[in-house]
Amino acid sequence: MTLDKETGELEASGFQTPSSLAGLEQGQLESKEQGPFSQRLTSWWIQKIDTQFSYVQLLACCFITGLLDSSVYITYGTFVSMQTGNTIFVATGTSNQNNRPYGWARSLCSIGCFIVGSFFFSRLNKFLVGLRRGTLFVSFAIQLAFVILSAAIIQGHLLDSSSASLNSSTQGRVTAGDIDWAQLAPIGLLSFQAAGQIVASRTLGVGEVPTVVITSLLCDLMSDPKLGVAINKNPKRNKRFVAFVLTLLGGIVGGWLSKGTGEVQSVLWLVVGIKFVLMGSWLISKPDEQETAGRA
Repeated sequence: MTLDKETGELEASGFQTPSSLAGLEQGQLESKEQGPFSQRLTSWWIQKIDTQFSYVQLLACCFITGLLDSSVYITYGTFVSMQTGNTIFVATGTSNQNNRPYGWARSLCSIGCFIVGSFFFSRLNKFLVGLRRGTLFVSFAIQLAFVILSAAIIQGHLLDSSSASLNSSTQGRVTAGDIDWAQLAPIGLLSFQAAGQIVASRTLGVGEVPTVVITSLLCDLMSDPKLGVAINKNPKRNKRFVAFVLTLLGGIVGGWLSKGTGEVQSVLWLVVGIKFVLMGSWLISKPDEQETAGRA
């Protein structure tokens, strides 16, 4: 009887030969490597992040707000984040005193989409647990997708994106048929995604950086009883001040880009780049140590 035949008979009878043991150990090793990895990946994806420095991403969102609102206002005569201004535009439109032809319709579209976006992102964060790494990633991925879609619509010349088109349309009497109603598409998309920013600030517990509101931010800043203390003594005041400056700076940059290019898509693609970085930043954010210790 040969050695191979004897080995086969032993394995068939239930004995563990060196070769069968080696195969069993290899299979167990592969199973262990695959199982724990998927578990670690899932655990990493759903783990809550440390919110200590999450205000940095929100401050970047303030800059985005300035970029979008300035460039969209120059091009389409409405805002996509500052809904107070849009409300006044709609109100003046009822008496036909809005100096932008049918500007109230654009503003009404922005308000409506912002409301829907707020409802959507708040429910998304509640359903997926807002402080989880994966939830924040998904939220900003959706925002990014909407900005990309808006930029693609305009870049593809599906509508007139030049700032001159709005100004020229104000000359003479304008009827509803003279308005390019396709402009409502990017306005609605950008307003919807803007809601995701303020919902994120609420979810992360950084109410001092609302990302889309300046009026209440300035009120809170100037009414702070510790307004004049040293820079390292009042972090909330510092965040509010930086948020205001970044929103203003974003508006300046957006205005100059719109003036230099005569179109809005250059600003949108810049926002796409910033949103992409913000989306990826949640993947490398520090996990919440208390939750990690609790699981251990």
